[in-house]
Amino acid sequence: MNRSIFTDAAAMALGMTLTAMLAFSQAPAGGPQSPGWFLQASAPDPGGRLVVGPGGRVMPSAGGTGGGRALAAISVPAAGGVPTCSHSPLCGNRLGGARSALQRVEWKQTMGYTYAYPVDLPEGGGGVSAIQIDSKGNMWVFQRNAVGKPQLFEFGLDRKLIRTVGDDVIGHQEKAHGMAIDAEDNVWICDANGATVMKLSPEGTLLMTLGVKGKRGDWDEAKRQRLLWQPLDLSFAPNGDIYIGEGHSNESPNDTDSDDPTNNIGAARVIHLDKTGKFLHQWYGNSVGQGKFSMVHGIAVDPRSGNVWLGDREEYRLVVYTGEGKFVKTVQMRNLMCAIAFDPAGNLWVASGQDGQLLKIDQNGNVLGAVGNGSGTGEGQFIETNYIAWDKQGNLYTGDTSVGRVTEMIAPKKH
Repeated sequence: MNRSIFTDAAAMALGMTLTAMLAFSQAPAGGPQSPGWFLQASAPDPGGRLVVGPGGRVMPSAGGTGGGRALAAISVPAAGGVPTCSHSPLCGNRLGGARSALQRVEWKQTMGYTYAYPVDLPEGGGGVSAIQIDSKGNMWVFQRNAVGKPQLFEFGLDRKLIRTVGDDVIGHQEKAHGMAIDAEDNVWICDANGATVMKLSPEGTLLMTLGVKGKRGDWDEAKRQRLLWQPLDLSFAPNGDIYIGEGHSNESPNDTDSDDPTNNIGAARVIHLDKTGKFLHQWYGNSVGQGKFSMVHGIAVDPRSGNVWLGDREEYRLVVYTGEGKFVKTVQMRNLMCAIAFDPAGNLWVASGQDGQLLKIDQNGNVLGAVGNGSGTGEGQFIETNYIAWDKQGNLYTGDTSVGRVTEMIAPKKH
């Protein structure tokens, strides 16, 4: 009888071991086309302080080891006086472990992309928050730099610098974040901590500012109060309507029920404007019922359906609404949802942020392919992938919020 009990226990233990192994080494259920995945450790986050040399090469540290040589602290822009997240569960739990201890899901690469670093940014800059490609094929780069240093750059088809847009035009962007280019090649940039979204002409002239610089708050059209609260990203509908994603969750101040009557909602939200900037409506992440979200780190409009996709990064999920703000569905993922984009063929992609990859997925969240070598500063690696762009040849581009370089992911040639 003791032998039988031992045998049963051993079988149970073996079964549990095999189950655990499957839990972190297999493709997700329901996704037969998905590549396999595995866990990897988090690389140290340099916070935009690494020295990047020509060709995107991270310069070695003085001792020849480690993540690279660090910049002086002055090279990293300040937070602009915005309070840190506090007095809210969204800010995280100090007893819950450090982000650096996370094991991250990395998907096996099967798509055949290779890596290049096509532009050289000015030495001494911080992380690259966003990349976009205009209709001419020129590349716009939005970088986090110190006061007085340009943060917005345009590179030509040969990837040589042809334009910088300095503080004299856009002011200092306290936390450079998302960027989008509309159908007329106007460039739109988000300053998360500065609480503005700016529209610039293709020549870099400031055309419009939404929000009031340095005054985060709530948009109340009835009071003609047009403030923004942590604007992170924006996207355009086919008719030119504008959707602005707001709220940084664990990085946002807790303004809920503050004493400031212009700023007391303190919740993530989406603001919907027409192409002229006229307010249409908005919806919130803490509303009653399904469709909750704690941040809108990425936002994209499906060119086919007009649905609005939100990247709720820290909750590892996508939340989908109609263009009128009606909840459609929530898609739970295995990775951080840092950015969302539809490629020129209408396929859905996401950036997994500090998990270090770009993922092609279907609209049920099944991973169809992955690009990127995971967390790190080596070739094809990222400390934090972010907003995604494509050129006319099908090559992908993204920046790294913690490393001052642009990565080009070269599509395999079709035979």
